[in-house]
Amino acid sequence: MTILFNKLTTTAMALALGAGMLASSALAQDKVVINMHTTVGSNVKILGSNAKIFADRVNQISGGTIEIRHFEPGALVPAVEYFDALSVGALDSAWGSAGTNANKNPALVLFTSVPFGPSPGEMLGWLYHGGGIELYDEIYASFNVKGLPCSMIAPEAAGWFNTPIDTVDDLKGLKFRIFGLGGKTLEKLGVSTQLLAGGDIAPALQRGTIDGAEFANPAVDVSFSFHKLADYYYFPGWHQQSSVQDFTMNLDSWNALSPTHQAVIESACAESLMRVFAEGEALQGEALRTVEEEGVEVRKLSDDVIAALRTAWDEVVEEEAAANPDFARVYESYKAFREDYKLWSEIAYVD
Repeated sequence: MTILFNKLTTTAMALALGAGMLASSALAQDKVVINMHTTVGSNVKILGSNAKIFADRVNQISGGTIEIRHFEPGALVPAVEYFDALSVGALDSAWGSAGTNANKNPALVLFTSVPFGPSPGEMLGWLYHGGGIELYDEIYASFNVKGLPCSMIAPEAAGWFNTPIDTVDDLKGLKFRIFGLGGKTLEKLGVSTQLLAGGDIAPALQRGTIDGAEFANPAVDVSFSFHKLADYYYFPGWHQQSSVQDFTMNLDSWNALSPTHQAVIESACAESLMRVFAEGEALQGEALRTVEEEGVEVRKLSDDVIAALRTAWDEVVEEEAAANPDFARVYESYKAFREDYKLWSEIAYVD
């Protein structure tokens, strides 16, 4: 009994000493304060709320040696106009998405979502084991930016409309808010598209300056009360079957962090990916009930409309790859991974 007690006491003392050494090591590091711009308000489920959770987790995991200060959209810079400030170091960090900055390099949008693209699992497989993250790092670094995928949501909706979309002709002439490559695809079918920040969509629908909009999935869209402004809610989200948000920092500021602090932020991002995806999957059913209770008609796009969108998307890919070598390289990497993944997905998953 005495021997066992001594062993237990020795082990406990060793563990306590180790924990004390880790705490002392953390406390010995200079405190780092990082101001973080966000593109979506923290009151918005999934897309916005998790930016604040991420900041709090970094602060907690680091033992207080990192303080990420969360700022709402517009407090530091306009909601979706942060990239230049980040690149030159006028802004420490941002929570947004690579695709928001596609005007800097069109290839960036492929790291956020791809029309008729991968499920979340496939997207993560390509990023981390198919060469995607290396291309992501390379392109961001050319702008003096460091990025970390930090959030993943599953399929979005095709959008909110006040007129039914029964045929391809019903799309012609519509003014529609949409993100990324989906916009270029719809333009092929006669839609006039624009990208608006989340908070600007509802006022535009109310004023009639747009006829419809897509933003995210039901749980997120309900946060903006779109279900009170439209008669029809269409699926599937052909333009974004999975979507990645990221945490970005000025590259010089990132490189100035200690390896320990870099690892803390990387770990918090990995945790956030899991948490956000799980939350997004869990909340959609309740949100769809809310939409239907408001009297909105939830519909699926017809096979003919989906086929026309696929054809238009194929044209967009060819044009974008021909115009931008980085887009061509990234899309080729993604396409090659999809071909191999299909061998697995077609036999492993129940339709």
